[in-house]
Amino acid sequence: MQDYSGYGQPPTGDFGHTSPLPPMPPPPRPPRRRVGLLSYVAVALAAGALGAGTVVAVYHPASSSVAAVPQPSSSAVTPPAPQPSTAVPIPSSGGSSASGSLSSVERGLVIINTTLQYSSERAAGTGMVISADGLVLTNNHVIENATKITATTATGQNYVAKVVGYDVTGDIALIQLQHASGLHPVPIGDSSKLKTGDSVVALGNADGQSQIVSAPGQVIGLNQTITASDQGGTVKTETLHGMIETNADVVAGDSGGSLVNSAGKVVGIDTAGNTVSSPQQSVSGYAIPIKTALLVASQIVAGHASSTIVIGYPPFIGIYVGPGTSSNPADQASQQQQQNGGFGNGGFGNGSGFGNGGSQSCYSSDANLSVPSTIASVNSGTLVLGTICDSPATAAGLTAGSVITSVNNQTIGAPQSLAKVMSKLRPGDTVSVTWVTPNNQRQTANLSLTAGPPL
Repeated sequence: MQDYSGYGQPPTGDFGHTSPLPPMPPPPRPPRRRVGLLSYVAVALAAGALGAGTVVAVYHPASSSVAAVPQPSSSAVTPPAPQPSTAVPIPSSGGSSASGSLSSVERGLVIINTTLQYSSERAAGTGMVISADGLVLTNNHVIENATKITATTATGQNYVAKVVGYDVTGDIALIQLQHASGLHPVPIGDSSKLKTGDSVVALGNADGQSQIVSAPGQVIGLNQTITASDQGGTVKTETLHGMIETNADVVAGDSGGSLVNSAGKVVGIDTAGNTVSSPQQSVSGYAIPIKTALLVASQIVAGHASSTIVIGYPPFIGIYVGPGTSSNPADQASQQQQQNGGFGNGGFGNGSGFGNGGSQSCYSSDANLSVPSTIASVNSGTLVLGTICDSPATAAGLTAGSVITSVNNQTIGAPQSLAKVMSKLRPGDTVSVTWVTPNNQRQTANLSLTAGPPL
């Protein structure tokens, strides 16, 4: 998700979006960022305080087959098949004519708002209803790191949503609206029949304004491979294959929305955009073919976890760690401090972090988190920048400045090695964790992992 802070005023113009639905009550509107980088198009509504690269230590199980949330009933989990076309006028791009109806798709779209408590953020995107009892298809980056997910339908109904499963590498997620019934699934088209030059319309929660708006365009490329960046609390890039390229103006907030063909059927999921900052640059939006997305959804519904597909929620330790590749904790602290703009000393000194007499401190978000001024004197392990309140780590006595050296008797070095070990676990597992405290005392405790935010 993108960080919209510090980018000045939005440019003028409607950027090709027309025909909004009646607006729902909007959250604070961020500036509309127009840059020449290919990036995901979820929208961050509040930026995290900690520097880019710091992450909550929540890791997804690579082979878990147990969901942490109730699964939808078997009668409601079969992804829809492509439906016959109709012929009702819709907006077209350029001079070519198009037929079909957008209204049926709009009825099946939801506005998704998420709270990313541990990184002091909120975010917004879009989702598509694919079953009457509330299965919703969206992008993984729309719901990643979310501690709370809500969805609002076109009729104004609000629902709390739970994660059914997700595919990080394919950027697909499936969520379940709780206690939903009688919803309108979007009509599904055949993405394999798309051709370059076909008229399409991108629909989504553009700019996070809590209303569905449309952007007409044409297909300008098929089977594209792209590298998209996620520039919220963490900065990362992922490569996506088989993408549909369009000149429809896909913008922040459209993620998880629909790319609709001329017959009014969904053929793709709006995912990334190469937006522009000058008239010389062309607009490109990218969508995952709906056929690809529904195949992933079918695997999730069936509970078929894999090296890429996670069912339910990942296991949660509850610590903040740095982004460094070094196994040396001092190097991890130094790199994090550089990414934080040089701050870090004093955040845990003089009682401001540990409290009276150096008692344990924890955090509900990273808003006041900085690099510890005192860390354990060991040469290898994962540095704990802070612990999250009411988490397994806090209950076990882990504190900022501690260094984790082993989990289940497996040696831990750089943060990636901790992630690798954790990827084999699932919520409810008990793990043995050994760490060295800031005053160089070695401790070992058993931690019972809970369910954490999706990655």
